[in-house]
Amino acid sequence: MRSDANIAGPMTDPVPGPRTESMGEDVSRETPPPMDDTPIGRAAQLAVEALGRAGEGLPRPEQTRVMVVANQKGGVGKTTTTVNLAASLALHGGRVLVIDLDPQGNASTALGIDHHAEVPSIYDVLIDSKPLSEVVQPVPDVEGLFCAPATIDLAGAEIELVSLVARESRLERAIQAYEQPLDYILIDCPPSLGLLTVNALVAGAEVLIPIQCEYYALEGLGQLLRNVDLVRGHLNPALHVSTILLTMYDGRTRLASQVADEVRNHFGDEVLRTSIPRSVRISEAPSYGQTVLTYDPGSSGALSYLEAAREIALRGVGVAYDAQHAHAGAQNDQNTVEGIQ
Repeated sequence: MRSDANIAGPMTDPVPGPRTESMGEDVSRETPPPMDDTPIGRAAQLAVEALGRAGEGLPRPEQTRVMVVANQKGGVGKTTTTVNLAASLALHGGRVLVIDLDPQGNASTALGIDHHAEVPSIYDVLIDSKPLSEVVQPVPDVEGLFCAPATIDLAGAEIELVSLVARESRLERAIQAYEQPLDYILIDCPPSLGLLTVNALVAGAEVLIPIQCEYYALEGLGQLLRNVDLVRGHLNPALHVSTILLTMYDGRTRLASQVADEVRNHFGDEVLRTSIPRSVRISEAPSYGQTVLTYDPGSSGALSYLEAAREIALRGVGVAYDAQHAHAGAQNDQNTVEGIQ
């Protein structure tokens, strides 16, 4: 981590104006400012450091971790969290698959994956029992990241699944038959508790719930947690809520702090120490078919998702998350970026 002295550059002359250095008789040159002494230079340096830190790699799980990103309340950051955590884990060296179960296909869009009606998609896997390997596509910008896209056909899947045999476990069977090695599978659920979400809950072992730091944040969560209990009791004994992620955090408001405190008091250690700030960059990235990690690696949003991914990965292998070092370092980077944006 650079100190403030390093950011400021070499000591400047007390007299204003360009500094000159003698280069011999009648020869002088103006000393250029250091590269990171401009906002663009500092942002570029932060981006390099962020991606450099991501490339360090993290301990890989012993077996594939299947994480269901769910919250039937819309607009809480499910898709944003899914794609950016997936990209972060891939940048940390993991092999990650995103399964887009939302008929809107926003996760597919954000990852730059074509998902028009004729594209083989997760709909074909659920309804026609097509092998998952035949619909998975590599994500262009991130090595080790893959996506099973959603198409508009998925909108009718809720009705079509009703009459099918083993309707709740069709996604689970497809994942079990997938032979490519993976470290993580992240499933982006629709904002409802229908058969698509039930398929995800039966297929996964962990539930990740994004909660926005706004009024009514916990509204409706009770029903989701009851559904998790029902699925655990009847269909998937391994299912549990492993991770709560606070999103859209705005430290300037008292409300955000109050909601964060309430969520931490309610869920305890399941809540990640890292929270995701409100960020224009996070909102802009999908319109360019990118995650915020590739769109603006030095932004506060990118740094936060990198740190959240680190925390999730370390928790998964039973390593205590070093909040005093890793989180503090990321927070300093965030503060610096926010200061120059």
